[in-house]
Amino acid sequence: MSIPPLSDEQRQQARHAATEARRRRAEVKQALRRGERTLAEVLEAAEHDDVVAHTKVVDVLKSLPRVGAVRAAKVMERLDIAPNRRLRGLGKHQTAALVAEFARPTDA
Repeated sequence: MSIPPLSDEQRQQARHAATEARRRRAEVKQALRRGERTLAEVLEAAEHDDVVAHTKVVDVLKSLPRVGAVRAAKVMERLDIAPNRRLRGLGKHQTAALVAEFARPTDA
């Protein structure tokens, strides 16, 4: 089965939608980086926001303060989360474990 060809207008709309989605995901990660949003808030937003839901877990973790690629990978491995998993693909136990792992001391 082949993909039907898109008209120039459809292609332009798809490009615009993809750009907007990337911009929204970048804004969410930047808010995490600045401490304006918590991991728990982002995970909850992913339940009803398709753009946030398609963000890779590793990218979200690396956006957290004091979390780099190595720590993110170790945490994901310990919690049995695949490296290519997206937020929407997390199970409730994985979500709870991530929230517990990265809860701020003042949140507890």
